[in-house]
Amino acid sequence: MINRKNQKGFSLIELLIVVAIILIIAAIAIPNLLRAQMAAHEASAVGSIRTLNTSTVTYQSTYGNGFAPNLTVLGGTAGAAATCDAAQLVDPTITAAPNQKSGYTFSLVGLGTPVTPPAGCGTPGTNTYVVAGVPITVGTTGQRTFCSDESGVIRFDPAGGGAPATDTACEGLQALQ
Repeated sequence: MINRKNQKGFSLIELLIVVAIILIIAAIAIPNLLRAQMAAHEASAVGSIRTLNTSTVTYQSTYGNGFAPNLTVLGGTAGAAATCDAAQLVDPTITAAPNQKSGYTFSLVGLGTPVTPPAGCGTPGTNTYVVAGVPITVGTTGQRTFCSDESGVIRFDPAGGGAPATDTACEGLQALQ
């Protein structure tokens, strides 16, 4: 005969109670974790928009070719010489297709009148631009769309709509405080 009083271990009921407690804690914690992750993606997107603004102004002052007409011009091949057609001012994570980083897709559209490119520049710059970061999946990777233009003011669309097509459309959005 086996003496049950000397056995060590957990009963099935005790184990089920512990599992239920863990599931309740997870149900409370996971939505907060997802909100925190979405906030981190949005903060990263704002930082990337700032970087793209700075890089575009640097491009303008370095090459005398107006503002960069697209993200590809701001990128380039690592180790190669920087030129006005491949300035190497921004990390290839953003400048190479699919132009995504931290749950956002980025775009830069040169607008306005093309400038006459200086010698050695194959792609003419422009006199205005709009840069945007759009969540890959609204409500999961981010909630808001961010944009900026040559003014340097970062603005957002709280509904997370698509990238504004013009700098005027971007300027119509609420400024980030």
